[in-house]
Amino acid sequence: MEASRTRRRIALLVAAMVLAAGAAAGAAALAVNIMERKQESRNPFYRVVELNDETVDPAVWGKNFPLQYDDYKRTVDMARTKYGGSDGVPRAPTANDPREVTAQSRLEEDPRLKTFWAGYAFAVDFREERGHAYMLDDQTFTERQVVTKQPGTCMHCHASVYVPYKKLGGGDLIKGFEQMNHMPYMEARKLVEHPVACIDCHDPGTMQLRVTRPGFLEGIRALKASQGVQNYDVNTMATRQEMRTYVCGQCHVEYYFKGPEKRLTYPWSKGIKIENILSYYDENPHKDWTHAETGAPVLKAQHPEFEMYNQGIHARSGVSCADCHMPYKREGALKISDHHVRSPLLNVNRACQTCHNWTEEELTQRVNTIQDRTFELRNRALDAMVALIGDMKAARAAGKTDADLKTAMDLQRRAQFMVDFVEAENSMGFHAPEEAARILGIAMDLARQGQLAVRQPDYQPISFPAPPNVKPTPREVTPPPGSSTGGSGH
Repeated sequence: MEASRTRRRIALLVAAMVLAAGAAAGAAALAVNIMERKQESRNPFYRVVELNDETVDPAVWGKNFPLQYDDYKRTVDMARTKYGGSDGVPRAPTANDPREVTAQSRLEEDPRLKTFWAGYAFAVDFREERGHAYMLDDQTFTERQVVTKQPGTCMHCHASVYVPYKKLGGGDLIKGFEQMNHMPYMEARKLVEHPVACIDCHDPGTMQLRVTRPGFLEGIRALKASQGVQNYDVNTMATRQEMRTYVCGQCHVEYYFKGPEKRLTYPWSKGIKIENILSYYDENPHKDWTHAETGAPVLKAQHPEFEMYNQGIHARSGVSCADCHMPYKREGALKISDHHVRSPLLNVNRACQTCHNWTEEELTQRVNTIQDRTFELRNRALDAMVALIGDMKAARAAGKTDADLKTAMDLQRRAQFMVDFVEAENSMGFHAPEEAARILGIAMDLARQGQLAVRQPDYQPISFPAPPNVKPTPREVTPPPGSSTGGSGH
C-alpha cells in the first residue's frame, strides 16, 4: 500500500516536473518570439542592396522590400467589379501588338460612346482599365496610337519617368520633362522601361513618400496659390497623410497638353471643382478635338479621380487614397501598406471594415446602390448628349452654319465635358456621389437647352454661360487637423 502511494507521488512529481519544464520552454519560446517581433518592428527592412536615385528596376527594390514587391507584382491580376476592372479578353497577337490578353472594349459595351467622341481617337479604341502592371503596354499598343500621333507627354503617367526625365534634362527633372513632352510617343517610349515603379513615389534613402511628377508639382502649386498659399512645395509642406493621396494624384487627374510644346498641365489654378476647371478652359482656350458630327470644339475629360475624391466625404474625413486602395495590413510584426493596388470592393475586409462596423455584404450593397444610381443618371445624361448631337448633325445637313449653331456648340462643349467628367472618373460616382449627381443633372439640362438652341436661333440659355459662384474652399485637398498620422507610408 505504502509502495503504491510512493509510486503515485513519484509519478505526480515527474508529471509536475515535465509540466514545469514544458511551461518554462513555452515561456522561453514566447519571449524569444516577442523579442524577434520587436526586432522586426524596429527594423522594417533589411538592406540587402544599396538603392540610390537612379535605381529604377522594382525588382532591385524588392530585394530590400520583398513583401511590398510581392504585392506590387500582383497588379497583373485581372478582376472586375460591377463597374470597373477587367475580365481579360484573349486576342491573337500581331506584329504591331504582341498582347495575348487585353481588356474588354467599352465602345462595344456602349456604342453611344462612339457618337459621344466622334472624330476623336477614343471613338476608335477605348477599353476597361487594367492594373498598374499594364499601364505602359496598354498605352503603347492601343489603336489610338494608329489613328493619331500622340506625344511623349503621355509617358508622364504611363511609365516610370523620374530617372529618364533627369537623364534627359542633364540632372534637371523639369528640363527633362519639357524635352520629353514634345517628342513623338514612340521616340519617348524608347527612353522608358517600366510602368510606375517604387522610385516614382519613394525616396530611395529614407523610403519617405515623395512626389516626382512635374505635372502634379506644378498643378498643386497653382491650386494652393488659388487658396492663398504661395510657392507651395509639396515635398516639404505636405503632411504624411496628404502624401498618401498626393502620390496617387500625380496621375489620376484631369489634364491637357498645353500649347505646341505639349506641356502636361493640370487646370487647377482656379480650383478643382468642375466649374473651376471649365472656367480655366474658358480663359485658356483649348480644345482636344473638333466633334466630327457637330463641328463643336470640345474637351475630353481624362480621369479626374483626385478632383472628384476631394468633393467627397472620405476626403473631408481625412481618409487618403492609400487608406482604401492600399490599406494597411500585418505581415508578422510588420505593418505595411498593401501594394496590390486595386478597387476596395475587391478587399472590403481591410479597405472598408477597418473604419465601418458593418458586414461585408452590407458595405458592398451600399457601394452598389450608389454606383447603380450614378450609372442610371450617367445613362440619362449620355442619352441627352446623343440627342443633342443628333439634332446638331441634322441641322448641319440642313445647311446651318457655325454662326447658326454657336449657342448649341457652346452648350455641347460644356455638357459634354461634364458628362465625361463622371464617365471617365473611375469610381462610377462613389468618390463623391452628390457631386456626380449634381454634375450629371446640370449636364442633362445643358444638353436639352442645346436642343432648344438648335430649334430656336434666338434661344437664350438659362444659367449659361455665367458660371456658378463656386470657389475653392480651405478644406479642398486639406485633411482636417489630427489626421496626419498615416503610418510609415511604405
